Amino acid sequence: MMTLIVAIGAQNAFVLRQGLRRHAVAKVVAVCAISDAILVAVGVAGFGALVDAFPQAVTVAAVVGGVFLLGYGFLAARRAFAPSAMNVDTETTGRPVLTALALTWLNPHVYLDTVLLLGSIAAGRWLFGVGAVTASITWFVALGFGARLLSPLFAKPRSWRVLDGLIAAVMIALGVTLIAGW
Repeated sequence: MMTLIVAIGAQNAFVLRQGLRRHAVAKVVAVCAISDAILVAVGVAGFGALVDAFPQAVTVAAVVGGVFLLGYGFLAARRAFAPSAMNVDTETTGRPVLTALALTWLNPHVYLDTVLLLGSIAAGRWLFGVGAVTASITWFVALGFGARLLSPLFAKPRSWRVLDGLIAAVMIALGVTLIAGW
């Protein structure tokens, strides 16, 4: 169960980045944790059976999510190759919250992993769902607020560029895989 939550993806990369920047961390962690709790509850309640009845919805979600991940990947690549793009001092608190919402709710992997896979494992076992939600909250709090321990490493702009390059590669690969796979 924890491997589904800890899997490297757009949402976790964003929480890590916000934690390293120490910008809107509590809000981003809250959005991700609450969203995961809702998605786990939907999965445990049996939403997977409804999705099985309408498989086209998964295809549409995969394509839309793939395009979104490609866009996010290209923005990370821009930050990696253009240091001036890393200047985020003027960013408002609302933007990270909206980004966290988009990275969660527009990501088809969230639905496949959290709703369908975890939901099929839990299949009405609400105690299992409570454990999954607890694991999710623990992970997001540790990732978001624990990222500051890596601050000495990220005191150099080159480290940020490497991180953004890795995020770009993973997001673009995920986006292409989603679009090509459907």
